[in-house]
Amino acid sequence: MNTKLLFFLCLAPLLMACKGSKSSGDTPAIDSALVCKVQFDADSAFHFVKEQCDFGARTPNSTAIQRCGDYIVAKFRSYGLDITEQKTTLKGWDGTSLRCRNIIAAYKPEAKDRIVIAAHYDSRPWSDQDPDSTKHRLPVMAADDGASGVAVMLELARHIHRLNPAFGVDFVCFDAEDYGAPYWAPESARNDENTWCLGSQYWSKNPHRPGYTARLGILLDMVGGRGSKFHYEGFSLQNAQDVAVRVWDAARYAGAADFFPQANGGYVTDDHIPMNTIALIPTIDIIPFNPNGGFTPHWHTTTDTPDNIDPATLRAVGQTVLQFLSQEKL
Repeated sequence: MNTKLLFFLCLAPLLMACKGSKSSGDTPAIDSALVCKVQFDADSAFHFVKEQCDFGARTPNSTAIQRCGDYIVAKFRSYGLDITEQKTTLKGWDGTSLRCRNIIAAYKPEAKDRIVIAAHYDSRPWSDQDPDSTKHRLPVMAADDGASGVAVMLELARHIHRLNPAFGVDFVCFDAEDYGAPYWAPESARNDENTWCLGSQYWSKNPHRPGYTARLGILLDMVGGRGSKFHYEGFSLQNAQDVAVRVWDAARYAGAADFFPQANGGYVTDDHIPMNTIALIPTIDIIPFNPNGGFTPHWHTTTDTPDNIDPATLRAVGQTVLQFLSQEKL
């Protein structure tokens, strides 16, 4: 199957199993008293996308990813968050030694009850899905598939003190997510899903704090693309169904229900897999997939640039997460 995908099948039974899903006629009315008063600034998030892309493609071992990592640390620190940097060297599918730097920004680091919000910040080194095969060895700018998730997290962090949840929040930026084997790799590598998500695998096996755990996690991947819709993802329903249902309901309160259809997208290999299976944190993946057409047209191509980012999509996801956090209780 395709690179980042393990497989993608529409599974109606999973959606039917969602205990919180209802037909449109049963949808409960929105209680205005529960609507989050803190507003996500889409223009600010879009600016964060562009600033990351200004460094160039953030491929492993590059100067661009080093400079972008420094930028991310400085931004989170400017919002008063506690920073932990987790550095190691990992081996890619082709034997390349990859300098890996996971960045963790903690709100209320002393709180034992915690929620994780995560995204990857690296760029894929190869545009192997580009319609022009002569561009397949070129890196992806990763405005959507990388920068958008971090941008949403930065904007959430900018508002987190005003939101003031009673629990701790960890914003985790994973490195080396998109180094998965391309189509020209040996078959054994292409068939190995563990060539993807290297940074999150390492973090899940080696948490940044001994004994670290969290009540739940939300992964943001490709959350800024023009025309994107976010269907339920299969592994999310298997491992964190209750979280998925509550997040999709938060989208209604955030005025983003059109971006979060209550329908299945399928299964995706992504950073939430090791978060669920190794770290044992029930984690969902907010990721766009059209059951009739796959990922967005710019996925893993040279056109994944800020031109294809829609602030309205950033706002839909960001406001939904703000709403979810505002409704969570200890």
